[in-house]
Amino acid sequence: MDYSAQQNHTVHTLALDHVSFAIQAGESIAVMGPSGSGKSTLLHALAGIIAPTAGTVVFKGVDLARMSDADRTKLRRNAFGFVFQSGQLLPELPAVENIALPMMLGGADYRQATDAAMLWLERLGLRQLAQQRPGEMSGGQMQRVAIARALAVRPAVIFADEPTGALDQQTGHEIMGILMQAARSTGAAVIVVTHDPNVAAFCNHTVTMRDGRLYLPKPAQPGPSTQSAQPARTPSTNGGAR
Repeated sequence: MDYSAQQNHTVHTLALDHVSFAIQAGESIAVMGPSGSGKSTLLHALAGIIAPTAGTVVFKGVDLARMSDADRTKLRRNAFGFVFQSGQLLPELPAVENIALPMMLGGADYRQATDAAMLWLERLGLRQLAQQRPGEMSGGQMQRVAIARALAVRPAVIFADEPTGALDQQTGHEIMGILMQAARSTGAAVIVVTHDPNVAAFCNHTVTMRDGRLYLPKPAQPGPSTQSAQPARTPSTNGGAR
């Protein structure tokens, strides 16, 4: 998956500016930065939720902008998994049906989808929550169910937007451990947007966003110099995302 955009000479504010981003199967990348830096915009562009005003988002050789709305929706339902800060479970459905719903939307029948959902509940140690609704769960339990829902479709990429932001540190640590272990077992790539360096530490790589630009860690130099960051740019691509 690759996204790239670059600023025109026209004076305007870009949400993403001179950005190039790529991730391979099985990799995990944390995107850090202050509020308003462009982290969530980057995630939404990579997931095909929004379209950049210039540049491309490519998944398995296909430019998402060239897909129909219906095909992008199908892609997000079948190839991408999402974990949000609040879990975003449907309050009227028990855990097993919250997990089964994306599979049913993808064409699975109720029995097939709920059987698969139960397997994920068991895998994550949540079988006892199968018939409980979100209002009957703790924040950590809801996030575990959200992770099961994201993984049940066996996505190629999992997008996690502040997945531990509403949790205490210990619970957040447990949630990240569960998410990364489950993703590794399925070979899914993981992109995590976070403010927390402890969350970022679970990922293979960390990048930082500031003012719409993506900064990569600068390789350490011999000697007592301090490590800094450098902007990641793609000089051959014109355009930008507002």
